Amino acid sequence: MRKPDLDIKIFADRRRKIAEKIKGGAMVIPAHPALIRNHDVHYEYRQDTNLFYLTGYEEPGSVLVYRPGQNPETVMFVLPKDPLRETWDGFRYGPEGAKAEFGFDKTYSINEMDSVLPDLLMPVDRVYYRLYQNSDFDKTFAKALDVAREKLGRSGLGLKPVVDPFEVLGEMRLMKSPKDIEWQKKACEISAEGHIAVMKFTKPGVNERQVEAVLRHTFMMHQSPRMGYNAIVASGNGSTTLHYNFNDQECRDGEFLLVDAGTEWNYFTGDITRTFPVNGKFSESQKKFYNCVLFAQKEILNMIKPGLVFKNLQTATIKILTQAMLELGLLKGSVEDAIESMAFKKYYPHGVSHWLGMDVHDLGPYTLNGESRALEPGMIFTVEPGLYVPSNDESAPAEFRGMGVRIEDNIVVTETGHFNMTLKAPKETSDIEAVMRN
Repeated sequence: MRKPDLDIKIFADRRRKIAEKIKGGAMVIPAHPALIRNHDVHYEYRQDTNLFYLTGYEEPGSVLVYRPGQNPETVMFVLPKDPLRETWDGFRYGPEGAKAEFGFDKTYSINEMDSVLPDLLMPVDRVYYRLYQNSDFDKTFAKALDVAREKLGRSGLGLKPVVDPFEVLGEMRLMKSPKDIEWQKKACEISAEGHIAVMKFTKPGVNERQVEAVLRHTFMMHQSPRMGYNAIVASGNGSTTLHYNFNDQECRDGEFLLVDAGTEWNYFTGDITRTFPVNGKFSESQKKFYNCVLFAQKEILNMIKPGLVFKNLQTATIKILTQAMLELGLLKGSVEDAIESMAFKKYYPHGVSHWLGMDVHDLGPYTLNGESRALEPGMIFTVEPGLYVPSNDESAPAEFRGMGVRIEDNIVVTETGHFNMTLKAPKETSDIEAVMRN
């Protein structure tokens, strides 16, 4: 019998913390379906984040039904033991193994879902379930609700109210525990090692694919199970495309290379962006352009502490970068006019931050009671200002055309300020040049 990789008490504690928030209801979370082509070619599998967050269980074909205050409370439907399928696809816990190793109150084969789920839903007054995320299970869930209603007979009660669980789970996942922060830091440390490795590797003539290969090799050599998201490895004009993912061009002398990549540790992911010259030496134009973004990031980082209103990060970034655009000759007029007219969006079209955690754009509300929320200890997010000038922008100074720069770090709010978990990845021009020389 395989043992779970992590202490199952962590997941039981998470369920207990959420119990009061959904008291009287039930939360139903299905696994992500396995991706299979031609019946026997399996793609890399990653469990549904919320299911893993509450159970630690990684097999496909599983469903959590959590009913605080009911007996049983934690019910798992899992793939049955099947020696033939395990010969082809690998080990399965099965209902008995899942109960014994993960501490669930009750387990069933997934094949019993249709007959058991309605009875589990009958005593609750509402169900927390994310519709339209798993179309196949949506049908199973809807049928179970209808059967539960029919079993209530002439009670006069209709279908159970269905509530999106993301608000409850998002608020909980936003406030990271010490263990969450430990795993997040580990993911960030490994991610930083990958960025250092590609700086050492990159030179004119290498292909973006080869750079990505160095990233993946470094991450897996540190025993990370997978990338946190599809890496962006964008050289030259590709660096001006925000979500560039072709990763197939030659890196040329005199161009920038923008690398946005992170890797996972226990489902928490790093999310780092670094931009550097392919030839290892910033030209005067590149340095001038790059340092505008670096200055903006440093100013924003200096603001971060408990109590800061989240939207103020973006407000300040827009002001600083708009001033830089004027100094670089990208815009004309005043800072105020450029902001009011939204002219700055031509070169800075995105936000400066997003929550980070078990998903690269993690769950968690950005507002409370209709207002942008204040930062609190335990929150983790990115800080990623950028400037992007496409090569065909004839209104921009020629020296900056085809330059895209983004600098992104991962920040945890502390009791007294903040901690930068990705500072190991060089971002000062002199530090980048030193790493690339060696």
